[in-house]
Amino acid sequence: MMKFKKNLPRITFLSLLTVFASTSLFAQQTVIAMRADKPSNQISKHVYGHFAEHLGRSIYDGFYVGEDSKIPHTAGVRNDIVAALKNLNIPNLRWPGGCFADRYHWRDGVGTKVNRPSIVNTMWGGVTEDNSFGTHDFLNLCKLLGTEPYVAGNTGSGTVQELADWVQYVNFEGRSPMSDLRVQNGQEKPWNVKFWGVGNEAWGCGGNMTPEYYVGEYRRFATFMEGQDLFKVASGANVDDYHWTETLMKGIPLRMLDGITLHHYSFPTWEKKGPATGYSEQEYFETMKTALRMDELIIKHTAIMDKYDPNKKIALVVDEWGGWFDVEQGTNPGFLYQQNTMRDAMIAGATLNIFNNHSDRVKIANLAQCVNVLQSVILTDKEKMLLTPTYHVMEMYKIHQDATLIPVEVKTSDYVFGKEKLPAVSVSASKSTTGLTHVSLVNIHSSKSEEIEIDITGEEYKNVSGRILTSKKVDDHNTFDQPERIKPAAFSQAKLKGGKLKVTVPPFSLVVLALN
Repeated sequence: MMKFKKNLPRITFLSLLTVFASTSLFAQQTVIAMRADKPSNQISKHVYGHFAEHLGRSIYDGFYVGEDSKIPHTAGVRNDIVAALKNLNIPNLRWPGGCFADRYHWRDGVGTKVNRPSIVNTMWGGVTEDNSFGTHDFLNLCKLLGTEPYVAGNTGSGTVQELADWVQYVNFEGRSPMSDLRVQNGQEKPWNVKFWGVGNEAWGCGGNMTPEYYVGEYRRFATFMEGQDLFKVASGANVDDYHWTETLMKGIPLRMLDGITLHHYSFPTWEKKGPATGYSEQEYFETMKTALRMDELIIKHTAIMDKYDPNKKIALVVDEWGGWFDVEQGTNPGFLYQQNTMRDAMIAGATLNIFNNHSDRVKIANLAQCVNVLQSVILTDKEKMLLTPTYHVMEMYKIHQDATLIPVEVKTSDYVFGKEKLPAVSVSASKSTTGLTHVSLVNIHSSKSEEIEIDITGEEYKNVSGRILTSKKVDDHNTFDQPERIKPAAFSQAKLKGGKLKVTVPPFSLVVLALN
């Protein structure tokens, strides 16, 4: 393959990619065996979850514009954001953090809004918030979206009683001090919140605890989180901290536990994340290397969990994942606002394929984050709103939600850069409840198309249709002036013949096929 010099100017690299993306002279080949005769487990819709933290312009000036805003809204929540997220069929939404969760005291955000105390968001930007968006606002937002709330409880600076009261406030239907307070505040019926995080990143911003200490804290807090059908999630490992996972699985009785988290972000390096646009090929390659590492992390954490939970009753909950780059120039560094390019689409497509293929253990995941923060699906600027390439990936992949996994075996060519290489193609396949088979293909290579041959066993398909997400340059992105520069298009280049499916996927592109 052509070698790129690592010190080439970024504009040169992007110009080269523009040329390569428009040619098939550099096509490589991937062979996939698709075992439609051996359907596997269900892909939980909850791996397509989202995340809304009190961070930057995620809540305020994102979801929530206030009840006096001229932007069309429902109780202060933007109608255009609600419509866009409903189109994704988002299954759950995590709130209020993140690191903010272990600094949040829920009583500050209920009751008459004019009487709520202001707080300083010491974690993210040092800004003052007036608590006008609280528990009622979030749970009513989830009702508008038709999604399940996933509430992260405060085990860092909060008390056991405080979290126990919160559970009772939102879930208890009978008479009690907390349910009476809820009714007094305008909500007669409980919301019946199922998913609860028992703290967040206890190893870091959630208290800088050791795993041994956190086990005791989890057991104490979880004991007093009373109610039927609660799904309690322990604060799990940071990336490859396998000792943390081992300690939790060994120290927490399985009857007290429903899931443990894993957090992993994609970037060139933590110390030098690089720009969200205008990046070099090395920065692109290194980012995709960390993104694809998700597969290794899930395999190794699952192996530990299997020792204590061979029947896989405890979920691995990847409730923070996505690309993390430098903030846009001129914005608050604590707001984590970044643009979203085809690189982000590659991160999303490849990661979701990994989750699908590990759906026996990964039952919940949350892209970080939803609006105006990190790898957002939506960006806003006053009354303007745009959908990012990542949004379009999530929309194209929604066909996998609650579908039955079809196992695949992949022999792919490599994306080589310098002395390193990555698998160029990732894939997952599933069969929906309507009988359609879907195949999602991602080619991360920066310059070469991939000729893919899928050998199908167990089904005879007569028709194939598809959609593609692609662009001329890998750092192409939507802007408020050009909000539809990148969006899915019809794809008719897939061909069925003799039990085989052949398709060519351009560089840094994503294709989703439907077969029947």
